[in-house]
Amino acid sequence: MHPLEWNSTRSHSTEPSWLSRERLILYSTLMIFLGAVVLVLWAVATHGFSNRNVGLPGADFAAFWSASHAVLHGQAAMVFDYGAFSRIEAAATGGQLDYKFLPWLYPPTFLLFVTPLAILPLTLAYFAFIAVSLAAFVFATLRVSGLNQGPLSTAVARYVVLAMPCVMVCAAFGQNALITAALAAIAVSYVERRPALAGICIGLLAIKPQLAVLFPLALIATRSWKVFWIAAITAALLTLASVALCGLNSLRLFADNLGIAREFVLEHNIGFLLASPTVFAALRHSDASFGAAAAIQAAVAIIAACSTWKVWRTTRDVPLRAAALATASLLVSPYVWHYELTWLGLSSACFLATGLRRGWLVGEQHVLLLAWLLPALEFFNPAMQLPQVGPVILLLMLLAILRRARIH
Repeated sequence: MHPLEWNSTRSHSTEPSWLSRERLILYSTLMIFLGAVVLVLWAVATHGFSNRNVGLPGADFAAFWSASHAVLHGQAAMVFDYGAFSRIEAAATGGQLDYKFLPWLYPPTFLLFVTPLAILPLTLAYFAFIAVSLAAFVFATLRVSGLNQGPLSTAVARYVVLAMPCVMVCAAFGQNALITAALAAIAVSYVERRPALAGICIGLLAIKPQLAVLFPLALIATRSWKVFWIAAITAALLTLASVALCGLNSLRLFADNLGIAREFVLEHNIGFLLASPTVFAALRHSDASFGAAAAIQAAVAIIAACSTWKVWRTTRDVPLRAAALATASLLVSPYVWHYELTWLGLSSACFLATGLRRGWLVGEQHVLLLAWLLPALEFFNPAMQLPQVGPVILLLMLLAILRRARIH
């Protein structure tokens, strides 16, 4: 059983369940089939992935691998100099990233994680990275959600998680969001049982700190002081180690790159606005001014933070805590890409497990279906150019979690 055992008695369901085991398997199989079709069409359109003028699978991973190549050749500090890094990328990948504006926007801490990658050839490293990421995400998601402890067997639960659209989107880019979501899931799962492990996992999220901003609030809400301080020490040690590797100047260069990102991504990149499920992106795509979009984004972030506090303060239900924190984390930051919806996949698995075990309240299954499909919509939206509905779905998901936590 889960470390914080659920009540085995199903609560009264006010809506018939149509998310049965059989339908979950069917939907998952259809999604895998559609993913395979997209991959085949992608291969055809790019002449067997040989056309370097358009996006190719694993393009973001190629940047990670290039950074690793720089570190292993004694050029760690050059990763944070966009001009120098673009030349390193071109030389290391044979021009694979020439079509893409891709400065190193990660903190020096992430460079520690990617350093071993270039020990392997690029293609082999990509598949190894994705395999490890998938294994970590599936393990952590089942651990925190207990999805395999209800009507679904462990094999079926793993299949359902692997077939999530968010997993396919992240794998297609070769991004690190499966790893960050796994770290978050393990941290939430072990806050009370193994505080040292939980704190280390939270501290490791310093590789992408914008997704970890709500963890301190959640830990304060539950008075988890040991986890809090272990997380802080882990993050500090990770930062010191990264500065030792890259040099103190890397922090200044990283800050400069954030300025570049603000100007060229947040302000002028229509592709980002169409692929980002944030309030900021939705408003900017609707021609709101930068200041107005930022102000409303901040207001929604406060609502999301308060929601996280409420859930963590009032319930010890681990899946609901994980669902609230993961969903709210996506609402807090103005800079979220479609591949980071692995955090919404984590939230969806937790919410699905709760509904399968306790029955469904009115509207929950429809919200869950929208959340499940959102990564696919965001992936294709730069081509379809539909209105940005991501924040609406995220807010609906957060409201559903709050309602469920209130009656728990």
